[in-house]
Amino acid sequence: MIQRQVQKAIAFAKKAHHGQLRRTGDPYLVHCIHTGRILAMLVPSSGQRAVETVVAGILHDVVDDTCESFPHIEEEFGDDVARLVAGVSRLSYINQLLRRHRRINLNQGRLGHEEANNLRVMLLGMVDDPRVVLIKLADRLHNMRTIYALPLTKAQAVAKETLVIWCSLASRLGLWAMKAELEDLCFAVLQPQMFKKMRADLALMWSHSSKVGNSKRISSSLPLNEKSSISDNEGSMAVDEDVTTMKDLLEAVVPFDVLLDRTKRSKFLNTLGQGLEPHTRPKVVQHAGIALASLVICEEALEQELIISTSYVPGMEVTLSSRLKSLYSIYTKMKRKDVSINKVYDARALRVVVGDKKGTLHGPAVQCCYNLLDIVHKHWTPIDGEFDDYIINPKPSGYQSLHTAVQGPDRSPLEVQIRTQRMHEYAEHGLAAHWLYKETGNKLSNISSTDESEIDASSFFSTNMEDQNSTEDDLFQKYSLLKIGHPVLRVQGSHLLAAVIIRVDKDGRELLVAVSFGLAASEAVADRKSPFQIKRWEAYARLYKKVTDEWWCEPGHGDWCTCLEKYALCRDGMYHKQDQFGRLLPTFIQVIDLTDQEESEYWAVVSAVFDGRQLDDITSTPRFTSAASTSMETSINNKVRLLRTMLRWEEQLRSEASLGQAKQSEKFQGSPGSVDLGEVVIICLPNGDIMRLRTGSTAADAARRVGLEGKLVWVNGQLVLPNTKLTDGDVVEVRA
Repeated sequence: MIQRQVQKAIAFAKKAHHGQLRRTGDPYLVHCIHTGRILAMLVPSSGQRAVETVVAGILHDVVDDTCESFPHIEEEFGDDVARLVAGVSRLSYINQLLRRHRRINLNQGRLGHEEANNLRVMLLGMVDDPRVVLIKLADRLHNMRTIYALPLTKAQAVAKETLVIWCSLASRLGLWAMKAELEDLCFAVLQPQMFKKMRADLALMWSHSSKVGNSKRISSSLPLNEKSSISDNEGSMAVDEDVTTMKDLLEAVVPFDVLLDRTKRSKFLNTLGQGLEPHTRPKVVQHAGIALASLVICEEALEQELIISTSYVPGMEVTLSSRLKSLYSIYTKMKRKDVSINKVYDARALRVVVGDKKGTLHGPAVQCCYNLLDIVHKHWTPIDGEFDDYIINPKPSGYQSLHTAVQGPDRSPLEVQIRTQRMHEYAEHGLAAHWLYKETGNKLSNISSTDESEIDASSFFSTNMEDQNSTEDDLFQKYSLLKIGHPVLRVQGSHLLAAVIIRVDKDGRELLVAVSFGLAASEAVADRKSPFQIKRWEAYARLYKKVTDEWWCEPGHGDWCTCLEKYALCRDGMYHKQDQFGRLLPTFIQVIDLTDQEESEYWAVVSAVFDGRQLDDITSTPRFTSAASTSMETSINNKVRLLRTMLRWEEQLRSEASLGQAKQSEKFQGSPGSVDLGEVVIICLPNGDIMRLRTGSTAADAARRVGLEGKLVWVNGQLVLPNTKLTDGDVVEVRA
């Protein structure tokens, strides 16, 4: 059935585009098919919405570039496909809007009211069905892969537009793999010499033949006064003497699907090595092959170690993948941090994903993540200060993973990311793809043992802080503000235990921590936004009260299930356990970073526990990013996040419209690049309808609009007064 629909779409597009050629000389149908293939890599492998997306991708240009009509498409492929094709056609308005604005309104620092209103209407349409965004991005990606066929000036204009608009949108929506390839394609067109030099630098750094002698532990100190290897004067660079065409540079950009699929990666590397004289290939393409081959070596080395090791959870499926950071991202990071390329530790990364059987084994999978972290750190030397625990402390977007940087098998930096399948699916499938996954049953999360005596860890950790940089000073400043009673997690291999801070010494450099050996914490770590969070905070509060009541105040104090332990902030930026002889051990704690709301809830629970009061009157504020209990709630939650994302991107587009123009802030109200549309956009529950109201509208106005004047109104989960003003992205519910 799926095959028939796709074949029918190809036949339809072939007839419609008959006789049309692209600048490359290929039949136009080639572009349609490649767009469909890209989409097939981004959407689920089954489900009607996914099939409709691929079909619409194949047909995306038949109305704009041929004599076909939307009614004919609707008749042949259905209403949904026709709507998608129409949406992609409207989406092209963004380019026309900004191009026309830059060409005509050279003396104006912002979009006009009509332009801004048209942009708003279009973006709100994208929120209703974000599949149009995927199709447009797939279309643009294939256009960028073949942009060498355009004149240089036009190619550079298209690349700049792609970088500013479409890469930023892919980033906003979490389509990281596609964003990375788009960025590098743009980078190759806009800064070809820099692109070649960075490819050469990384190839030299990751080539085994360039490594001699034994490696030493890399310091976390970043030479901020050291000049980056990147110079803005690209004309003075002499990377190599071979003549490189734009087509060669684009060929040196590794397609995102090659990085995601081992079979395709092997085929890609074999293709680079084929021929009697492979050295005749452009050097920049050879360097891309070296970078990709280095990933293969790193991945095979870690895979072998995991096969040999039996300490991770038996029966838990562990899969490996890898990725290369886009050269453009490396370039911007080097400029932002003023560091050389060998100090960008995440230029390449391995990803370890622990199966959790669709979330049913979430707790054991989280424990497995920490056990795998221990295995990685034993196999490869960690780089000081380069460990981040986004499982315990998720990013604001909800992203969860363990990140650590190590010295890889070629003794160059390598990042390793470790997370559960549930966390991985959320990270990989951006906001635009959430809508596709809800029908397939592949539900995405919503923002969602080592014996210490056997390891000599003293050589790994140092408390000598005199030679550390300002980054660690910032750590001290942050941790010096820790409060007694603050919740933390104790991590020893795969064992995660709840703990609280009992004493803060030496401006946060040393902590005395009470650990509960009867309070496993993996579930609490993995799901901070659970509706049962109050109960979890109660467990920490009762541990704190127990230690206080017993007057335990020194390391070693405690009973059979509670013990006080001393921890010191070390060179790697982590608090490691100190034994009675002052030796530092691999066991460490992670401080739980509380949001303002969580902190308020936590200390309210602590106060209630110490006062002997019931916790019934303490309730968690509903979070619209938390896991929903029904498919309708899930859909609305995704729509809310997508709306807020698109509104932020809209503001970015308005600012881009005034890029490079004279400041007009004295002449206009508000900042340059913005325009007051005189409205706010909200989402109304229970159906998730998008509503546009005048600026200054209140909760009472929203109730009046839906025909429930005088009724109670909840805004973002909280009951509000009728005169409460609404803002863009608010979620409003009027209850009868």
